[in-house]
Amino acid sequence: MRSGVPRLAPLRGRRGGPGVREAGGGCAMKSVLFSRFFILLPWILIVIIMLDVDTRKPAPPLTPRPYFSPYMAGRGGARLPLRKGGPESGPGRSSQKSNESGPHPPPQPEPPLPTIYAITPTYSRPVQKAELTRLANTFRQVAQLHWILVEDAAARSELVSRFLARAGLPSTHLHVPTPRRYKRPGLPRATEQRNAGLTWLRQRHQHQRAQPGVLFFADDDNTYSLELFQEMRTTRKVSVWPVGLVGGRRYERPLVENGKVVGWYTGWRADRPFAIDMAGFAVSLQVILSNPKAVFKRHGSQPGMQESDFLKQITTVEELEPKASNCTKVLVWHTRTEKVNLANEPKYHLDTVKIEV
Repeated sequence: MRSGVPRLAPLRGRRGGPGVREAGGGCAMKSVLFSRFFILLPWILIVIIMLDVDTRKPAPPLTPRPYFSPYMAGRGGARLPLRKGGPESGPGRSSQKSNESGPHPPPQPEPPLPTIYAITPTYSRPVQKAELTRLANTFRQVAQLHWILVEDAAARSELVSRFLARAGLPSTHLHVPTPRRYKRPGLPRATEQRNAGLTWLRQRHQHQRAQPGVLFFADDDNTYSLELFQEMRTTRKVSVWPVGLVGGRRYERPLVENGKVVGWYTGWRADRPFAIDMAGFAVSLQVILSNPKAVFKRHGSQPGMQESDFLKQITTVEELEPKASNCTKVLVWHTRTEKVNLANEPKYHLDTVKIEV
């Protein structure tokens, strides 16, 4: 009986067979993935190391690459490269570059600098050359200035002629004597000399178109700031400013309100129409030419009234142009050289050489 009954496999083997085969397949897949991972791992590390090393290297300088403008043409229609980032590039320059091949409008010329004509009366005296030397040293620093030097003499003196020849300034040397009857104390001085300068100026521009200019009466016994010439150069008609050390005061000046002259701060005759010193005003050249009869008067002019009598012929107080910060800065001084003491000078020349002083 036992021999005829078939034997059954153990229940453990029947239950575990398929499970064992399934588990064995999963282990095989994992082993394959792990083996491939470990094979690729060194290469991954090498790539990471190379990338890290490359990022630590300094970046090479960027070389600007040329580009071609469609508006620039060379010979045969070839395009010319333009460099980016060059000195001609930048905001607002692309249009300038693009139009270089086309016609350009001519550049607008700058307006000419107005010429300052300085009329200086002078006369022979021991300090004459010293006064003119100081004045020339100032004028040499002023651009576009023409010096009209008028001697009170019947002929040009050698001293003044030599002085002007060495001064290195654009100049005109005139002479006219003051009549003896007008050389009395209390009478106006330098009237004929200033009028001679006005006559020369009008004759010079009589047959030609007058360029912008300004007339200024520069006495040789004054001291001038260079700033004064910058102020007067913009004169449209008649400009005014303060003068120092004049009229028995530290200064005299026009009184200004709201940019207009309304009166005068002066120590002598404030009732004058123009209570101003000869060094305190400048006149446009066009005004001088437009008023050919405007001169300094001898007849009917009271002492100290020459400025007023002259200005009344060409302007009004309301038209005056205040300069020097609304007439609050002194830029010219009526200094006058001290009268020299020549008590020990011999009557006859005793030195072996003759020296010009």
